[in-house]
Order: sequence, then C-alpha cells, then structure tokens
Amino acid sequence: MKFTLNVIKENKMPKSSFRKATSLLAIMAIIFLGGGLSWAKEKSVSEEILDILREKGEVSEEKYGELKKRAEAEQEEQSEWKTYYKSGLRVERKDGKFKSRWGGRVMLDWATIDASSDFEQDLEDAGESPPLKGAGVEFRRIRLFTDGLFYNSVGYKVELDFAGQDADLKDVYMELVKVPGVGMIRVGHFREPFSLEEITSSNYITFMERSLPTAAFAPGRNTGIVIGNNTSGKRFRWDLGFFYDVNDDGDFFQDFEKNQLTMRLAGQPWYKDESHLLHLGLGYSHLFRDDEEDEARLRFRTRPETHITDMRLADTGRFFADNADKLTPELAFVYGPFSLQGEYFWNDTDASDVDDPTFTGWYVFGSWFITGEGRTYKQSSAKFDRVKPNNNFSIGEPGWGAWELAARYSTVDLTDSDVKGGEEQNFTAGLNWYLNPNTRLMFNYVYADLEKRADVKDDDINVLQARFQVDF
Repeated sequence: MKFTLNVIKENKMPKSSFRKATSLLAIMAIIFLGGGLSWAKEKSVSEEILDILREKGEVSEEKYGELKKRAEAEQEEQSEWKTYYKSGLRVERKDGKFKSRWGGRVMLDWATIDASSDFEQDLEDAGESPPLKGAGVEFRRIRLFTDGLFYNSVGYKVELDFAGQDADLKDVYMELVKVPGVGMIRVGHFREPFSLEEITSSNYITFMERSLPTAAFAPGRNTGIVIGNNTSGKRFRWDLGFFYDVNDDGDFFQDFEKNQLTMRLAGQPWYKDESHLLHLGLGYSHLFRDDEEDEARLRFRTRPETHITDMRLADTGRFFADNADKLTPELAFVYGPFSLQGEYFWNDTDASDVDDPTFTGWYVFGSWFITGEGRTYKQSSAKFDRVKPNNNFSIGEPGWGAWELAARYSTVDLTDSDVKGGEEQNFTAGLNWYLNPNTRLMFNYVYADLEKRADVKDDDINVLQARFQVDF
C-alpha cells in the first residue's frame, strides 16, 4: 500500500480520481476474497480420516490418492461457492443468488503521423492543440471492471479507465432485469443506445479507432436511464433512454437544458448463427439545448482515426442551438469469414445564429479472416462480440491464431450554412492478429484528407499505427 500511495503522489492524481480508484479496488478486493471462500476451504472429515490412515500405513499411496480426489470432489459439490474463469474471474453462489465477475483490459498504442508543417500551423492557428506530426506511444485504455447479478433480479457494473494518470468513469450503473413488459431498466453512466459501431466494445471493433462520423456524432457515454428488451426470440432489440450530457465524472447540475432522448431499434432479418447473419438497425437522438447558455453550445469534431494526437482536422467549433436531431441507419452482413458493415449519420440543428446547418457522414468497411474464422455477433444486445480463433497461437505447438484483413472508407461533412468545419475523407487499411480470444495485435494505415475548413488550406496526412491489446 505504501508503494501505491507514493506512485499516486508522484503523478499528482486528483483526489476525486484517487477516491474512484480506491473504491473500485476495494470492490474487487471484496470479490476476490469472496472467491477465496472456495479456494481456502478446510479439509473435510473424510480427508482427515484418510490422512490418519496413511500415517498408520493402513492405506497405500495409490489408494490414498484415489480416495482423496473423490473426497475433494464431494466437498466441491457441497461447497456454497464456486470460482472459475470465463471472460473474467467469476465468483458465484451455487443457488444463483449472487454472481460476480471482474477483469479489465490494457491497450498500448504506437503511432507515427506524417504531415506538412504548413498544415500543422494552419490547424494550430484555427485553435487546435498541437502537435499533429511526429511519433509516439500511449496507453489508450487501462481499465478494471466488476459486474454481477443479485437474486437474478438486480445487476450492476463498475468500470474505470486509468489511462492518462487519472480515473475516468466508463460503465457505472445498476439495473433491474426480467421486468415484466419492459425487460431491462438501467440507471447510471453508460453508452447511449446509438450506432452499431459505437456500442460495440473497443475490445471487439475491427479497427483501432471508430470511424470519422461515429466519433463526430455518436453521443458515447452519459448519465441517465434506459429501458430495453429483446423480442421475437432475440431477433429484435429495442432501447429507449433519457440522458444528461455530462463530464468524465458523470456529473451535471445547471439551470438550463443539456440533455437528450435517445433510442435504437435493431434486428436480424436473416440469422443462421453468430457468424452468418444480416443486421439492420436505426438510431435516433433528440438533443435539448438552451441557445442562450455558453455551456449548452453544440460542437461536432473528430480526430483523424488516431488517438495519438489531440488535433482535429474537421471541427465545427462551438455554436448556439436550441435543439438538434440525429439519425443513423445501420447495416451489417456476415457470412463466415467475410463481413460488411456501414452506417449513415444525419444531424440537423435548430441553430438560427448560424442558419440551421445540417451535418452528415458515413462509413463502410469490409473484412476477411484469412484463417477461416468469422466476426461473432451477440443477438441479445444486437452488436458484435469476441473473436475466437480456430487454433490459438502457442510457441512450440501448432496454431497461429486468427488473421483478419480489413479496409474502411469514412467521410464526414462539417461544412454547411455559416459553419465551416471542413470535409474529411479517410481510407484505413487494417491487419489484425488474434493470438487467442483475449489477445490481439492490430496494425492500421490511415490516409486522411481535409478540405473546405475555414482558415485551413486543403491538405492530407498519413498515419501508421499499431496496438497491443489484452483483456482479462
């Protein structure tokens, strides 16, 4: 503990971040110790009798070993708790009244960006934070989480991200499950139900970063309440929620509107199995804003599909609006090792000061598993899930994991009416190596081209980046 406190002091972690971190670690410690109930069990009476018989020489070593295994198996069956690993360390009561899981993820990124000095200077003069060109590394994500279920009725999740030497809220919520007529009611901080690419976990997205329009328009995580359910044998999913647009602490308290109503409908017109299907979806969000409050102003911007730089090539800047509407249709098709996915984003604003601009964007990508696997789809939440190699990579043994080739085109138009945020087109090529279901290496090349942004000359950049990822 002394070492941990010293490290936090040296990095000057804010008190609020320290409290978040220690709270999560305390929760995980409780779970870990709870799991220890099944690890640190005392010997049964049968085992003690066997030990006495062996000491007296009345049972052979071979027979002792056989009977001891049977005694241990019987004790395990009688144990109230069980601990095992499945997408995280799980601790459960055998009567099903308590289920808990904990784990995390680590993503280390390396990237180099080639751009002209004039382009970088234009963006800096336009208010972007340099640098744009250069090379570097960052821990993109360092997350720990715990989730679980009490009495088959109440679920919870706590997930914090420690990348950047602080602790940011990710998923922190409680929920009621199997509610008659509704299905699920969730309250807390989590992703709004909007966009297939956005709600798919970063552990499972095909490229290192989400596409230009997803990053620009998808609302991401906010604090609110959502109801949702599956129908037609999980072939159809609906979600509807109301959210406050909050900061990284999940907080909001003001005397003006800065919230949104968001919904998503998604289903599979054709579904054979988790790697043979057609997905269709539609997301909608209405943003309530106050066109007289600075903190309620709208802004749409996006990085060039790399997180290593803080510079945005396309950026509307902040502008006053009374409200806005977002709409995005989704499509995905998976047939074994081949898959296609795309979304269109339409964003209409009621912003009289800048002549009510409308912003749009779309992306499409395809992928192919050279080794024959396929992207895995999760029907219950209508999104993509973990890839499982046919043969895990293992040094000295047969098996090279799963290899996936992918290519994406994405574009975003943030120039309309009196807003000149620019038009950007990106081409991204990717190679993914899944060593096993929990470990992935990613390699991306990104070509990004910007035009029609106010006070910035048309130009382009090249990005080469890689990710080393493990989740547990």
